[in-house]
This record gives sequence, structure tokens and C-alpha cells, in this order.
Amino acid sequence: MEKPIIYQVFTRLFGNDKGINIKDGDRSQNGCGVMNDFTLRALNEIKLLGVTHVWFTGIIEHATQTDYSFYGITRDHHAVVKGKAGSAYAIKDYYDIDPDLATSVPARMKEFEQLLFRTHSLGLKAIIDFVPNHVARQYHSDACPRGAVDLGAGDDITQSFSPQNNFYYFPGEGFHTDFDLRQDEDEAYSELPARATGNDVFGSYASHNDWYETVKLNYGVDYLDGRRPHFTPVPSTWLKMLDILKFWADKGVDGFRCDMAEMVPVEFWGWAIPKVKTSHPGVIFIAEVYNPAEYRNYVHNGHFDYLYDKVGLYDTLRAVVCGYANAGDITRCWQAVDDIRPQMLSFLENHDEQRIASDFFAGDGDRGRAAMLVAATFSKGPVMVYFGQELGERGMDEEGFSGRDGRTTIFDYWTVSTVSRWRNGGSFDGQKLTPKEVELQQYYRTLLNICTDEPAIVKGEFYDLMYVNPHTEHFNPHRHYAFLRHGDRSTLLVVANFDTQAASMKINIPQHAFKFFRMHPRKKIRAINLLTGEAVATSFTHEAPTCIDVPALGGVILKVTAR
Repeated sequence: MEKPIIYQVFTRLFGNDKGINIKDGDRSQNGCGVMNDFTLRALNEIKLLGVTHVWFTGIIEHATQTDYSFYGITRDHHAVVKGKAGSAYAIKDYYDIDPDLATSVPARMKEFEQLLFRTHSLGLKAIIDFVPNHVARQYHSDACPRGAVDLGAGDDITQSFSPQNNFYYFPGEGFHTDFDLRQDEDEAYSELPARATGNDVFGSYASHNDWYETVKLNYGVDYLDGRRPHFTPVPSTWLKMLDILKFWADKGVDGFRCDMAEMVPVEFWGWAIPKVKTSHPGVIFIAEVYNPAEYRNYVHNGHFDYLYDKVGLYDTLRAVVCGYANAGDITRCWQAVDDIRPQMLSFLENHDEQRIASDFFAGDGDRGRAAMLVAATFSKGPVMVYFGQELGERGMDEEGFSGRDGRTTIFDYWTVSTVSRWRNGGSFDGQKLTPKEVELQQYYRTLLNICTDEPAIVKGEFYDLMYVNPHTEHFNPHRHYAFLRHGDRSTLLVVANFDTQAASMKINIPQHAFKFFRMHPRKKIRAINLLTGEAVATSFTHEAPTCIDVPALGGVILKVTAR
């Protein structure tokens, strides 16, 4: 049994060391990272963080403004590509590797297979994106296996909806927008008949705020007739997408992060995932789902291994960090999903969310320490870190299509300074990692390795202590959060301090907790703070509070071992 520690890395940005960041610059100006930048040394550095899985984001070929027609790859019209590099979520060929990521474009699949080999040789597992809801407007697979029929190739385009069509059509209507479909091209982009846009825009018009660069895939749901399902016989899209999943699983991919999984009917997942796992039982599926009412449906009927814990834990932790909510509100997070908590994936950053250190979130990576402590140790479920998060990356660049929004771009060619300096041994172009960046990275390394090493976190039980710790001069439930994890003859007292002031806390542990975990109260103990390695002399009994000093914007993991 393991607790997955997932390191999400935007592949195109990870190895880019060019350091010439021109707003809206193209590949030749700003440079681009490639798969070969994930050397054994680089992957081992990731592993040393405590990571078990690497999510290589943006691996599959997507639409781009970079011209690869010399290599037989159809050129994309710039009007329906977001940014010079393009979005990794506008898939252009499900069976191919993005040419941007190759040292040798003709050898791009071979280079991916070598990346998988290096990853696996270090005992790491590899996750890639599966983007099932939508594709690039000019989707065309030139790498699909012999006998495979391309998406849309057999569609009846005279029908708005057919269960055996791969797209939704609007016969007699051309695609149009609220912006110029010519842009810097000689001719305007043309699509006749128009197809539905990826964010469920069922009409021939899409605005600049829509996912206009994508088209919606048809899984047999008639959205124009009250979302009526047509799942018998099996829709064409189901069969084609299953073949794509099997193709990558056969390559050795260990997991799929399924983009906007809830925009695809759960019936498809319940049909497809068991089929993939029949031949590849170890492959994991992670669902990007934001509707709590559907969580259990996607776990029990969709057969997903893990779901994003965004609406509950992420939103609450962010609000606590920013001072908009009380630390005691975290209790409601586990209560809402207690029956499926091991299936909930926790995180504080990913490619969609703003960086902790950005001006739009906390303004400083150190302010996320307490929240990360809770997210990482809260349950048996997986925890995810976004590359550069452990260095306090701010995401405050204005890259191009991605403006200054507190996120690291997914649309542009760019060098991420903190990551570049870390990859180059802590020094790049005369600039070194600052002491503060090094210290934060060490905090993440210590914390995440605790999560993989301590049985109480990997497979132990959880006990919330907030109900017996009201507001006192020694505990503030508005800014402090405390709980126990117990397993294999050891108990961990986890205390998070979201406040800017250090605190000498007195933590009440009820008699019920000792009975629940069959622990023996001890009036005097010498425990270890796993985050610092320091010994702590205190008590561990229901008769008197456990006294412990907790640093500002941080926390303590106190390990008590049974006698």
C-alpha cells in the first residue's frame, strides 16, 4: 500500500533554460523544454522530494502556432490556437507526441518511450493527461494505428445529433465568433457545418471567453433533446476513446489524469475503465470533477481511483490561508467526504489554479506551509505538488496569451526562473536559488517524505481534535488546526498554525481518542517532531493537555511511539 505523491510538471516549460522571455514570443525566440531534459539526474531530484508519480502535462500532440508541416504534421490556423505554443488541452492527435517536446521531431515517440524507461528505472510512475471531452478544431490523426478510423471521419454531417457521430453539428451554419477569424492568416478560419464548442456551447457561435479552440465530443448524449442518452448500441466515440486509452497503457503509462471528467457521461467511464484495467490492473485514473453531488457516482459507478478535492479541501485551505475562513472549517471538509476520503486527491496548486506565492493568493510561498501540512497528512489519499510550488514560484509573469494572472502559462513559450535555477544545480545564468527558496524546498522534501515513510499517514486512521479544543489563550481554532493519525504502534499529533505568530499551544486529547486507537496515556513522553528531528518533552494523556510550541505559518508533526 502506498500514498501517491504526485508531482505535476508542465513538460514544455520544465527544461527551458533559454531565459529570454519575450511577451508572446515564439519558439525560436523564447525556447522550449523537451522530454530529454528529464535526465536521470533531474528525475532523481524529483524523486528525492518524496514523489512517487510524475504527471507529465502536455505530452500528447496539441494545436500550436509553430509550423511543423515539414515533418508531415498539418499546420494549425492561428485563429483557433490560444497562444503561440497552444493549449495542451486542445488535442490535435490522440496517438502522437507533441513535436515541441522532441529533440528530434521524427523520433518523438521513441523519445517518449525513453522518458518512460528513465522514469520507471528510478521506481517512479508516469501519469499523462487524457482529454476526453473535446479536441482541437482541426483535429486530425496522422499517427493513428492502421485500421483506426479518425474522429469525425464517418460522421453524418447532415445530422445535428447521431449516437454514432463523434461531433455535434449545425447543418447550414458556419462557425463564427466575436473576434477576427483571420488574425495574421491570409484567409479566415472556416468551419462548415459548425460544430459545438468544447465548453458545452451548442451553437455555431463561440465568444473569446469560450473554449473556442476546441470542439465537443459526442458520447451519445443528445444535449438538444434534454440530454437524452443513447448508449445502446455502444456509441462510436466510446470505442475510439477506449482504443486510445489502451494505446497509451500499452506504452507503459501508469495513470491518466482525466480532464473535465464530469463533462463526459459517467456511463462511459464505468464501461471503459474496467476494460483498461483488465489488461493493465495497476493503471490509475484521476478525475477532474468539481460537483460534490457527483463524487460518489464517479467513484462507485465510474470506477475512478481518485477525484480532485478542489471544491472542499482546496477552497477551504485557500480561504483559511487568506484569512477568509476559520481553520475549524477544515473539519467540514473531511466530514463531507469521509466515506470516500482515501479517493480524494488534495493539492494547493496545479496548472489551473493560481500560485500560492502570487499576488492573487498569499503573496509568499511560506504562507502555504501550514495548508500544505494539512493537505499532505490529512488522509491516506494522494497529494499533488505543481512544479515550482516547492520553490515558491510566484507565477506573476505576463507571458503572452496568459496574462499576469498568478498562474504559470499553459499557452506560451517561457522560462520559469525558479525551476530553471533549481534544475541547474541551484544556479542558472549567474543567479542562484535564494536561501528562502532552498529552505522552502527542504520543507516540502521533509514533509512529503514523511508522508511516504510513516505508516500512520500511509494507512493509519484519522481523528479530528477540534471539537475538544475551543478558543483559549493557548489555542485559537480560527488559526490553528489539530488532528491525530494513528497506525502501526505509532501516533502522530499534527498541528498546523496558519497565523503569522508562533504559538505555545496546549492541545486537548479526549479519552475517546485513546480508546478509539487503543493507546496508553502517558504523563511524560519524549516525542520527536518529524519536521525538525527535535525531541519534545511533553505529556500525552487525556488528563492534561499536550504542550507544544508551533512556529508561525507552519506546524508540527509529533510522533509518539507505543511503549
